[in-house]
Amino acid sequence: MRSRSRSTAGAGLRPRSRRRLWAFRVIAMVLPLCLLVIIELVLRWVGYGHDTRLFIRYPDDPRYWVMNKYAAERYFTDTVNETRGGIEPFLVDKPAGTFRIFVLGESTTAGYPYFHNGSFHRWLEFRLMHEYPGLHFEIINVSLTAVNSYTVLDFGSQVMSYQPDALLVYTGHNEYYGALGVGSTSHIANSRWLVWTMVNLRRLRLVQWLGRLWSGLRSRVRGSSAAPDQRENLMQRMAADQRIVLGSPAYAAGILQFRENMDELCRITQTLGVPVFLSTVVSNLRDQRPFIGSGGDASGAAGGADASFAARGADRAFAAGDSAWRAGDYATAKRDYVAARDADLLRFRAPSAIDSVIRVLAGEYSNVHLVDALERFEAASPHGVVGHETLLEHVHPNLYGYALLSDAFYRSMMAAHLFSSPHAPDSLGFDSLLVKMPVTAVDSLDGAYTILMLKSRWPFNEPIPSGFKRGNTVPEQLAGGLAVGRIDWSQALNELYTLSMRVGDKRTALKAVEALSLDRPLYTRYALYAGRLNFELGDTSEAVFYFKQACAIDPSPTNIQSLNMLYRKMNR
Repeated sequence: MRSRSRSTAGAGLRPRSRRRLWAFRVIAMVLPLCLLVIIELVLRWVGYGHDTRLFIRYPDDPRYWVMNKYAAERYFTDTVNETRGGIEPFLVDKPAGTFRIFVLGESTTAGYPYFHNGSFHRWLEFRLMHEYPGLHFEIINVSLTAVNSYTVLDFGSQVMSYQPDALLVYTGHNEYYGALGVGSTSHIANSRWLVWTMVNLRRLRLVQWLGRLWSGLRSRVRGSSAAPDQRENLMQRMAADQRIVLGSPAYAAGILQFRENMDELCRITQTLGVPVFLSTVVSNLRDQRPFIGSGGDASGAAGGADASFAARGADRAFAAGDSAWRAGDYATAKRDYVAARDADLLRFRAPSAIDSVIRVLAGEYSNVHLVDALERFEAASPHGVVGHETLLEHVHPNLYGYALLSDAFYRSMMAAHLFSSPHAPDSLGFDSLLVKMPVTAVDSLDGAYTILMLKSRWPFNEPIPSGFKRGNTVPEQLAGGLAVGRIDWSQALNELYTLSMRVGDKRTALKAVEALSLDRPLYTRYALYAGRLNFELGDTSEAVFYFKQACAIDPSPTNIQSLNMLYRKMNR
């Protein structure tokens, strides 16, 4: 009897014990999560860390969105490498008659080394504004230096919430050394799932704090507290694996990464019915030797037998291209130059496989339109081989090259019949664009000085010519200060305008103020100055254009009165 009752009692207690055990397990799991949530909320409450959304309200005018300067933070393992975009406000409430275009890509897409009005999207915007006066264009460039298709996909997904009418995409050169690239110092893993998990976790303030803590500890271990020179050493700091052999697993991972990310972007945009203009990429074939192409190493890193073989192959191919070029066999020269670029172990130029992916995607998706920038550049290059006539160094166009890139996008957009608004009868052709586009001598010189400094360092290692001496003209002085960061672009252009007006050089002053108006349309005083100067110089159609621009942005009585006065002077 005693034994049976003891057994019965034990059986009665067993379910309660199990419930308690499960309760303890649940509490053990929930408590740490609750603690993490509390820490996250406290960090947000005290203002620690950054909001990494792509757009925030413009501090100067909350009626507008503007790119968040911390939007790139999630992609870079080391925040010292983190890059920032430009300030291009667009209205929170999209008005009727507005055509909104987002531009996605990397440093070329951002306009390096000119930025501002040197970038291709500004050439395109200036042209479209003149050719379609019935539309208001918002062309917002969210490109960043040192990023690749991961950032393009993420930004492209985010802009879908902001009523885009089209996306313009130029990317591919940074697939190996851009943030999260397979050969970069920001590399996380070859698994896209792991990469996206980490990128999304970096939105959390707790993860941001842990990341800074880890960076601080790592810096102490290294024994260096000095911040690296971000402007001149970014290429070297981002390149971890400086020997990526053609056809190797790392090479294949980079191509796969690009294809999967761009395929996902195309799929998202097709589902939402947004046209995408996806461009082939352009690199310097004739005037850029392989960075690591003779068995040597620009960084001093050791390489294996396969790397040395590929390097010798790249060097031989480039030499063969030079020989064929001198012999007048340009088709063979082009083939050899392409082979040399593709075999270059230091992959700062996109290999041919990147363009192949782009062409395939444009054929697979009905909303994706191919922009053949490569074909446009080849048509403007001697014997169809791209070189220094259009590019500054390995991949970045000169001002003429950026105009060509804009023209390639323009042609593709026209072929797609993107705009229903009537075309202006006096269209701005490409040759007229080259003359009218508001880029100044300061812009051109600043780009030249910046590239001169860039090429004096790794991986180019081309010393500044011993006889180089900056001149003392106003544009040279302003560009010199701009190139080394003593003044910013708007200060330089304002100074150019003021000094030019002081000596009566109204045409130079006009270029400066037109440039400021294009770059900063919300400051309508620039458009008014441009309108007045155009009228004084006899260009009444441009005068009307700028006064109308001022009224469209700010229909104040003063701006409307200025337009009225202009019409009266024109007897209209």
